[in-house]
Amino acid sequence: MPKAIWLLVIGMVINVTGASFIWPLNTIYLHQELGKPLSVAGFVLMMNAGAGVIGNLIGGTLFDRIGGYKTVIYGIAITIISAFILAYNHTFLWYVALLIGIGFGAGMTFPALYAMAGTAWPEGGRKAFNAMYVAQNVGVALGTALAGVVASIKIDYIFISNGIVYCLFLLLAIFGFRQIEANQTVSQATSNVFEQKRHFSFSRQFIALLIVLAGYFICWLAYVQWQSNISVYTQQLGISLKQYSVLWTINGAMIVLCQPIIAFFVRRWVHTLKAQIYTGLVIFIISFFVLSQAQAFTMFIVAMVILTIGEMFIWPAIPTIAHKLAPEGKAGFYQGVVNSVATGGRMMGPFIGGLIAESFGMVTLFYTLMGLFCLAFISTALYDRVLKEKTVTEHAAKHSVQS
Repeated sequence: MPKAIWLLVIGMVINVTGASFIWPLNTIYLHQELGKPLSVAGFVLMMNAGAGVIGNLIGGTLFDRIGGYKTVIYGIAITIISAFILAYNHTFLWYVALLIGIGFGAGMTFPALYAMAGTAWPEGGRKAFNAMYVAQNVGVALGTALAGVVASIKIDYIFISNGIVYCLFLLLAIFGFRQIEANQTVSQATSNVFEQKRHFSFSRQFIALLIVLAGYFICWLAYVQWQSNISVYTQQLGISLKQYSVLWTINGAMIVLCQPIIAFFVRRWVHTLKAQIYTGLVIFIISFFVLSQAQAFTMFIVAMVILTIGEMFIWPAIPTIAHKLAPEGKAGFYQGVVNSVATGGRMMGPFIGGLIAESFGMVTLFYTLMGLFCLAFISTALYDRVLKEKTVTEHAAKHSVQS
């Protein structure tokens, strides 16, 4: 990989390590330390993720206008300020306000990092985004493992640890990211892709992106249950916080160590991006079925292992599709939309899952999610038909002119 990608990979690891000090413990802290019900905890996380949606869109647009370096610096600065204030003020109202700040700042950095990776190594294709995906999960493994240790000493210490790690990310960005020569074309076009007729082909691409992202949203809606309601569910079954942290350590370790196996499957059998998404969806369904039967910690391990295999097929495929669809000068915006949809799934997931779990039970929640995956199959099947229809129309028009 190019040196620029390695710098971005290291930055992503540090960034996600910092984020991972807080996100696995949010629901537990709100529920057990602050005494809030699951539905309230889910609503708070929804506001955090909602700020992330706005941050993603702004971060992606800023990448296209001022470049990735400045966008990342602005995002980290907002996150650091919020994190250190949270370290000393984490009563409920402060917690809510500062989680919104962290969500917004972190949201700005993710699309910029992904867009920088795509423009710094355009010939890498899926490899550039897979590297960023692996880096994210290395950060998850490190952050959750460290968070479990820190929280076992005193849960309040996770907030100051979070701020310190973000400071390390800021230093790397200042001294490392300035060197990255990425495509920072300033786009003077409006972000409204349907506004001008000369962007008609662009609108077809954007519609195709939105269709495939409908399934992506469902995947995140289900996946985020592991980070929210399932964390509380494991506590109710007598599974300790340390054991819960081990699940995410397994997740991150598998994503790093199993890359050669996944690459072999992709080369040998699962060649297209669409086939990779189909494969991941089937594996996700199996994972949630196992989860619906789980009572002991070992079954949660099995479900997590299966889930991890599924995400290794889906998560890198979506930003790769977005990069292929993005017109020149819109790489940041498209990655911002991708990250916004993922954040939207994380936003709605804890709240919707909490309502279903409290009303009907966790098993009903798992079966509901398994049914929703069927809709993701449909969106995956349909998204590129928009582009094929465009090609057929253009061919017919050209044939008519020649006649």
